Amino acid sequence: MTSDVSRDGVVLVGCGRLGSAMLEGWRATDAVAARDLIILSPSEKPVAEAARAEGARINPPLDVLREARTVVLAVKPAKWREALTPLVEHLNPEAVLVSVMAGVGAEDIFAVAGRPVARVMPTTAVAQARGVAAIWSEDARALRAARALFEPVADVAPLDDETLMDAATAVAGSAPAFIYAFVQALARAGEAQGLAPEAAARLARGALRSAGAGLETGEGLDALIARIASPGGTTRAGLEAMAEGGDLDRAAEAAVRAAVDRARSF
Repeated sequence: MTSDVSRDGVVLVGCGRLGSAMLEGWRATDAVAARDLIILSPSEKPVAEAARAEGARINPPLDVLREARTVVLAVKPAKWREALTPLVEHLNPEAVLVSVMAGVGAEDIFAVAGRPVARVMPTTAVAQARGVAAIWSEDARALRAARALFEPVADVAPLDDETLMDAATAVAGSAPAFIYAFVQALARAGEAQGLAPEAAARLARGALRSAGAGLETGEGLDALIARIASPGGTTRAGLEAMAEGGDLDRAAEAAVRAAVDRARSF
């Protein structure tokens, strides 16, 4: 069943990696019906073409935008003014904007669009309806629209203040890449201990899948660690080695701080 926001129409501005991931998730869950989608993209995207076959409109005349009550901004942060400004006069006066752009404040978007804004930072796993999304707005209607779009495809985490969005971007939006990098490092460490590269990579990727399956139980992280790390065992020895020099905490803190600083530079 599609949501109310779908029946009111949705404009997706930008169909890059994140825009395409959201589109895949909406199609898979029917969160937004293709016939209610208007997609603005400067280049052809396979998922957009699949949505077109189901009734979505791709790059239609701009006066069509007035039909939609929700506009999702999924362009590169450096290009958002260039993308949004020509659209504003064609938008429905009652439209709300939902931004998934890192580092671009709601006040700046409102100054250009003159309409309520919600900010969301989702992970690309929204494509499989298994994402996580930080969400914030001071406008109740914009917040409802953002929730309707993302609750079907993500675990939605509300934020109390917009200033927390950059930290949420680093912890959720950027963190999957940090985790993949750590798994990659584990594979290299396995190679150093004599494993063949293919075996090391396969084992490390399998460990990541196993960890993800553990999260599905809903247990806290401390409990999940304790289930694997028996006192005096091999896992506990590895954890103690990571904790002893503080390298793991320092690496995580440095990665999050750098991502936050970059988000604030846009």
